[in-house]
Amino acid sequence: MGIKDPKKYTPGPNDPSLPPQLAEFQDKNTDEILEELNRQPFFMTQLDESDGSKGENLELEALKALAYEGEPHEVAENFKNQANDLYKAKRFKEAREIYKKGIEIKCNDDKVNETLFANLAACELEIKNFRRCINLCQKALQYNPKNMKCYYRIAKAFYQLNKMDEARDGVKFGLAIDSENKSLQTLEGVINRKQQELRDEELKKLEEKQKKENLQFIFNGALKMRNIVNIATEKPSELVQEAGISLEDPLDPQSQLIFPAIIMYPTTGEFDFVAQVGELTTVQELIEIIMQRPPEWFQIPGHENFHVKSLLGFMETQSGGLIKAGKKVTLHDILKKQTPNIPMFDYAIKLYLVPKSESEQWVSQWDKNKALESRQK
Repeated sequence: MGIKDPKKYTPGPNDPSLPPQLAEFQDKNTDEILEELNRQPFFMTQLDESDGSKGENLELEALKALAYEGEPHEVAENFKNQANDLYKAKRFKEAREIYKKGIEIKCNDDKVNETLFANLAACELEIKNFRRCINLCQKALQYNPKNMKCYYRIAKAFYQLNKMDEARDGVKFGLAIDSENKSLQTLEGVINRKQQELRDEELKKLEEKQKKENLQFIFNGALKMRNIVNIATEKPSELVQEAGISLEDPLDPQSQLIFPAIIMYPTTGEFDFVAQVGELTTVQELIEIIMQRPPEWFQIPGHENFHVKSLLGFMETQSGGLIKAGKKVTLHDILKKQTPNIPMFDYAIKLYLVPKSESEQWVSQWDKNKALESRQK
């Protein structure tokens, strides 16, 4: 079924006829009439850049031209008033563009120019363009050095930029002109409180830094006193880094050292991790802790000889060799020995546990060079 053409307007017996000014539309259909009306400024609902024959919309161009009719100061004043209405409606970005148009006129009225720059600065302050706000206020002050709103906006912008000294200067200059200005007095109080907060924060940071340095000094002394050597690997374990090493009492270098332990099972390719081990713990006690497992675990192939009495402990030397760690010896005593020197790795101890029945073969296959190379991976 075809679509019928829109009907033309034909007044009935009791219908009004078209008024004389619309007589030219009497032979057009509804859609054509609406299209023509949209080109009339009074009825315009959208901007049509053509006149129906791919030319300019002359009425629209005329409207645009009206905005620039009159003396430069009158045109600039008009833009200012339009922008003021937009600003009051909190349409700051739109107001900003209209203030800019007023400034572009470059009229010779100092009062108008002062207001345009000052109000444009107010828009930039609302939009949080604080640097632009300051620059625009400075331009406004060239026209009127006593514009109190500009001093207030300069101070507030610097405050938002966390530059309290400059903010105070802005307030100071303004109050030198009008010492009773309530807005500046209130802002001065806000700035003073903020400055005190910043001073308190800085002091707290300095105290925390000093405390941290003092604790590090005590910690370094504790390690030196114990003759502990640490080897930093290229890629430390995240588990080790999170656990960290510390003194039981951070202020007492003679208190027990607490550190993580990496337990290696080289015959099965497995490992365990203990986040906190005291240096007074013996190798035997550490083995007892990690062997507290359900019975099913010992039935897994390779775990048959994993028992407290059947496991032997070994540790690497600084030169890459191996020593057997006595089960009744504390970790403190092992680490403090000068010969052989047993290092920590990323401030964690590394203990190899091997079933006694397999230990001789495993030790014979130990490669010192590979051990040294692994520290760089």
